[in-house]
Amino acid sequence: MSEQTLRPVAAAEVPPDRRRGGELRVLLGPKTVGSTSGFMGVAALRPGERIAEHYHPYSEEFLYVASGAITVDLDDVPVPLATGEALFVPVNVRHRLRNTGDVPAEVVFHLGPLAPRPELGHVDTELVEQRGGS
Repeated sequence: MSEQTLRPVAAAEVPPDRRRGGELRVLLGPKTVGSTSGFMGVAALRPGERIAEHYHPYSEEFLYVASGAITVDLDDVPVPLATGEALFVPVNVRHRLRNTGDVPAEVVFHLGPLAPRPELGHVDTELVEQRGGS
């Protein structure tokens, strides 16, 4: 095991990815700790903000709402989640996360297994212009 593998990773040290909406931070993954089976991170969403619809052709996704409330649209079916609730997103299921509450939401996510190459792991199904508010 390397020193990279055994160290804690703070959300504050990972720059946010805002390309798909919200603030996504991969905390534990191939780049940060050398993981080979999946990755884990946090998503922060302000009220009315969302993460654009997408799907993962190789990975299952596990979501846990650490604070706030969100709605996850699974193949266009809305599933409301409150603080302390979790949801499983199967491979190839289109999903979008929307903060439908009045306060910021924080969601922990884990995906696995990894796609054969990073660029194959995520397929956007909404145009950038469509990802705005809820």
